[in-house]
Amino acid sequence: MQSHDILPGTGIPSAAPPRPGLSDAEAALVEHYPRLVRLAHLILPPALGRHGRVLAAHALVQRSLAAAGPTRARPRVPAPRGAREPVLAWLRQRVVSAALRAAARPRWSLRRTPLPAVLGLRVFPRAGGDDETALEAALAAETPEVRAAFALRVLEGLADHAAAALLAGAGVPRPDEALRAAARFRATVGADAESLLHGVEFDPCTVQARPTDLLRRRRRARVAGLAATVLLAATTAAVLTPRPAPPAPTPPVGAVTAASARAADPALLLRTPAERWADTARVDLSAWPARGSLTGDTALLSRALGAWARGTGDRTGVPVTVAPGTPASPPVAPARLLFAGPVDGSAVVLLHDGGRLVRYAEPLTGGGGAELHLARADDADVTAGAAVAVSRTPRGARFLLAPWIDESAVRDLLRPGVPARRLNVSADGVTDPVPPAEGGCRSAPALQVRSSTRIVEDHSFLLADLGELAPAHLTWTPAPGTGAPARQPREATSAEGLAAWARSACALPGLRGTGVRAVNRWEFARQALPEGAGLATWTCTRAERWDGRARVEVAWERQDARSRPTPVRAPGPPPPDTSACSRFGQHLLAGTYWTAPSGARYYLAAGSRALTAITARGPVSATVRGRVLAVRTHADGPVRLTGAVPGSGELRGWGEPERAPGGP
Repeated sequence: MQSHDILPGTGIPSAAPPRPGLSDAEAALVEHYPRLVRLAHLILPPALGRHGRVLAAHALVQRSLAAAGPTRARPRVPAPRGAREPVLAWLRQRVVSAALRAAARPRWSLRRTPLPAVLGLRVFPRAGGDDETALEAALAAETPEVRAAFALRVLEGLADHAAAALLAGAGVPRPDEALRAAARFRATVGADAESLLHGVEFDPCTVQARPTDLLRRRRRARVAGLAATVLLAATTAAVLTPRPAPPAPTPPVGAVTAASARAADPALLLRTPAERWADTARVDLSAWPARGSLTGDTALLSRALGAWARGTGDRTGVPVTVAPGTPASPPVAPARLLFAGPVDGSAVVLLHDGGRLVRYAEPLTGGGGAELHLARADDADVTAGAAVAVSRTPRGARFLLAPWIDESAVRDLLRPGVPARRLNVSADGVTDPVPPAEGGCRSAPALQVRSSTRIVEDHSFLLADLGELAPAHLTWTPAPGTGAPARQPREATSAEGLAAWARSACALPGLRGTGVRAVNRWEFARQALPEGAGLATWTCTRAERWDGRARVEVAWERQDARSRPTPVRAPGPPPPDTSACSRFGQHLLAGTYWTAPSGARYYLAAGSRALTAITARGPVSATVRGRVLAVRTHADGPVRLTGAVPGSGELRGWGEPERAPGGP
């Protein structure tokens, strides 16, 4: 009978696979290399950065052969694939152990791995969509041990006992706790996590490459070349007869220099055929044709490309505005021309390089200088790529509409019952000015547009100008009904959606200039107020940025026919970045104090549709079954809320700080 050692302090039998021979280990590593690198990449801390995390994952897997048994002097044939499972188990144990040890080390030490090395390039997995970004953010908030347990259960498909034994062998002190936390995390992120983990966002073997800081590299190369020339001249003068130092040789034109020259050539700009958008499955900025009366002005296009190539390093040239989370690097390949034409007294050029929008503007006559604006636009789809700001004046902002937009209008979000006003659009697709919001939240203008029936049927949506090149897409998730399934975000152009946004529109100016791509208002609970004081709606407003991060605000609104409902912020500071109120943060619990018209004081709390019980501790102590709580109290001060979610364990109240291990 096979015997097993017991790992100290765990009670889990250790069934560590035997050490294989080097030939078998190498064959199994080559066969399973992508899955092992993906496993290491998932466990390593995201704080390493995308480039460093990819290289560290490859280095850990490649060094896993170091402990394999010596190759026999007599060559032998590696084991067939079916017989390599014990070898794979050994490699997996080595990779998990190494990744967990690496996650506990300082970041700088991980970046000093000898192999693999990549010079002059940054490599990173391809960008995924909103779901992948949210999952990545949720994983970053977990410990390496929980990420390892999650990867072993989801990616490797190991049973609980096998995963526990592997984690224990890798040095995890409490593998059962890690597995339970991974199970809760898996229930939170949903059933699609496995398919998302097998996507390109989490594949460190399918990577993109971009150059490092080219300007800094060129400066370093010139300094190094000058130093080498001076050293050579001094050495020659000391050894041979004195003579003037030879001039530095002209460096050859390299591949990067040639690529930069191509990117700055207006003749190589990409131009999409006019009707491509109506006959393609990829309806985004790449389907925009080049429009405007100046698309043939080579001198203007050359100045725009030159300003972009010089970028933020040109202190005496064109001022550059870079939206939050946007790379400021110069172009490395020919961009796509979207527009070139006169708008409000300026010659405006719009370019798209696949991941960024670029707007260049220079005055047509008179004084004033040119300006350049860079903003992220990766994965700009039918809605996020529906309009781009081409001009801003005191009269308002003009937008260049996507070729698939058939109708456009302006409406005031604060007046949902007032019909939208039709917006005039030029032959080139440039709108009349959309008026700015009035101070004191007296108005909240938004674009209401409708897509052409040539690509989608009856699709209208709202866009709000938040000071970026691309306006933000506004959506709405209604409150759960009795017995109704979970609802998904929907367009806010219905009467109910417009009425909902009328109560949240005053918060939009606070998002200006923060790189917001989309804003969703989620009504996660309804609650009848005590003393028959009416109905309260609990909301979570999530503002998604182009870089994947989000700003979340939780509030409750009292429905009062005599006055406009006023949001009341939930207690506690909101975290700077969170998956809350997204697809990977579908559970929410919040509470606040409220004074009834009679003068009585209450503590109110409500949770999302999956909650089955709420417990309050601290100045207010109560437990109720269900999703809402109302307790009369004279107390004051922060209340600790917890909610029960079947299959997900305990849910903390919104805004509560992390508790210390073993704390109450």
